[in-house]
Amino acid sequence: MEKYKLQLETEKLLLEEELSGLGKKNSETGEWQAVSDDSGATEADESDMDDRSEDYEEKSSLINVLVKKLNTTIKALLKIEEGTYGVCDTCGGKIEEDRIEANPSALTCKNCM
Repeated sequence: MEKYKLQLETEKLLLEEELSGLGKKNSETGEWQAVSDDSGATEADESDMDDRSEDYEEKSSLINVLVKKLNTTIKALLKIEEGTYGVCDTCGGKIEEDRIEANPSALTCKNCM
């Protein structure tokens, strides 16, 4: 169990670090938001604006994926603390060892994934 806890804690830190490189966490809501790279420019032509918009959208999409992974990792850590780690969220059965080995933050067994 300690092995998985360490892996999950490391994954959590890496995800938070990656998220902070793409955006910022809203102190009121706790949600991650993409930040655009304005590069200090006060005026931009249409092409620059399009590039910034595209960059912002890409960051937003990546943040959404990373936040889902982070939430799953946090939930797995909570399950370790509660003593329910390795129990499928869907059917209540045991999550297969090889599945946990491949993905320590797995919350469902192979049949329910």
